[in-house]
Amino acid sequence: MFILIQPHEIAANSSLMRAMFRLRKRVFHDRLNWKVEVAGDEERDGYDDLGASYLVWCSRDRSKLYGAVRLMPTDGPTLLHDVFWATHGRNADLIGNDIWEGTRMCLNEELLSQDFPHMDAGRGFSLMLLALCEAALATGINRLVSNFEPMMGRVYRRAGVRMQMHGSADGYGRRPVCCASFAVSQQVRRDMQKALGVAGPLFHAPVPPMLPCQQPVIRIPAMLH
Repeated sequence: MFILIQPHEIAANSSLMRAMFRLRKRVFHDRLNWKVEVAGDEERDGYDDLGASYLVWCSRDRSKLYGAVRLMPTDGPTLLHDVFWATHGRNADLIGNDIWEGTRMCLNEELLSQDFPHMDAGRGFSLMLLALCEAALATGINRLVSNFEPMMGRVYRRAGVRMQMHGSADGYGRRPVCCASFAVSQQVRRDMQKALGVAGPLFHAPVPPMLPCQQPVIRIPAMLH
């Protein structure tokens, strides 16, 4: 299932958070050789301490982590504006409390292949993008923006996302880094569902507390565990 861990929920999800930081270390430091901050077997940076939220793909009992992405509003400190500004030329249109940056998107490909043997990494990333769109709709985010290497463009296209390109720049690594965003809407969600052949919601929105006079809330089961 896909859930959103907000700042006030981090302590209650400490096991998932530790698993995410360990996964980030394996992906970004060990595999991709990025210059990231590592402490022991975890990768985390100062942005993780600035009220970030996290879309997490995990098992129903939250004992397994399949993937995650960090989310931050662009009207505060972000990698987008502090580090990757050259990819969009300090575009002021990408600043707003309803425009959020997605960073450190990663998959536990080994665990994913064990539990979902017929799913490749490309589809895994595409499903995360759909869940991200659903989470944005549930939380009032109107646009999602990210920096990525050109090869990730195929994943966005596979997911049925029409990205608006804002630019690219060299000097961050072995390949150019692109900047792109997409508007979040119910139509975008429907287009993504159609492209991926997904009929029901992936994202598990939190259920508000039930008042004594209310009937129990019926939750629609997600398609993935």
